[in-house]
Amino acid sequence: MNDAFQKLLSQMMEQGQEMARAINPALENFKAADLDKMFPTMTKDMMEMWFGRTFNREGLDARTRLLVTVAALTVLGAQAEPQMKLTIRHALEAGATKREIAEVIYQMSMFGGVPAMTRALEIAQRVFDDTGDDA
Repeated sequence: MNDAFQKLLSQMMEQGQEMARAINPALENFKAADLDKMFPTMTKDMMEMWFGRTFNREGLDARTRLLVTVAALTVLGAQAEPQMKLTIRHALEAGATKREIAEVIYQMSMFGGVPAMTRALEIAQRVFDDTGDDA
């Protein structure tokens, strides 16, 4: 990550924290990145309640749906890092390989552009590094 991007990201995070403090002073010390540590993946009950019956009708299996979601988040510019990380972790849990996830992200460069692809690959690599296995 270059210095200009890091500075922009820091400014955006500070603005978000200022907005949160204005809305609810108790959120002064809240850090969005910490949510990722609290919920590395959703519990089975949460997944079933939020996505099971609503988004998992007959048709596509969970692995395919999650790969499609990775593709969509990539095309959107991979701006939603927590959502991207969560979706990649869930895709791995649903049986997608690291290679398949990377291929989906590469394919989206044609639709979302190379910067979006690069950002998504950086996020995916961090998730892959966190999982620790070489599969």
